Amino acid sequence: MVLKLEDKKVIVEEVAKIAASAVSAVATDYRGLTVAQMTQLRAQARKHGIYLKVVRNTLARRAIQGTSFACLDPLLKGTLFLAFAKDDPGALARLLKDALKDYESLQVKALVLSGQLLDPKDLEKVAALPTREQALVLLMSVVKAPVTKLVRTLAEPYAQLVRVVAKIRDQKQAA
Repeated sequence: MVLKLEDKKVIVEEVAKIAASAVSAVATDYRGLTVAQMTQLRAQARKHGIYLKVVRNTLARRAIQGTSFACLDPLLKGTLFLAFAKDDPGALARLLKDALKDYESLQVKALVLSGQLLDPKDLEKVAALPTREQALVLLMSVVKAPVTKLVRTLAEPYAQLVRVVAKIRDQKQAA
């Protein structure tokens, strides 16, 4: 399909805008997927807040220039789609991990997290990252633990006194 210069500019602008605000990106070879499979993958990506687009490599290179994803430039070869995660870097990795199980023909070519190019084998590690909510829960449990232990320590002498008095009461009632 022949694109006019105006259409190319719009595509580059759109991808550049998304890349500027994204935290992670993946370039994946989609050769071998049917249109229905690709449509299903796009629908899943939208549901998880992931921007997924098939872009010509020359346009993708222009779009990622000056962003933290410029390290993808030399790897943009062949039939690729770009996927960007705006909030949760693990969401993108989890989506692709599941997609790789469903579609054997997919191949992750490059993975970028916070401007750092990672090996495609690291997809499993990134997928294991907690979501924002899970990370906040972990943080709050770590922050709350010392206070909880302090309260238990301060309350323990009184609890021991109550147990001793109850034991004495039970002994007197039994006698």
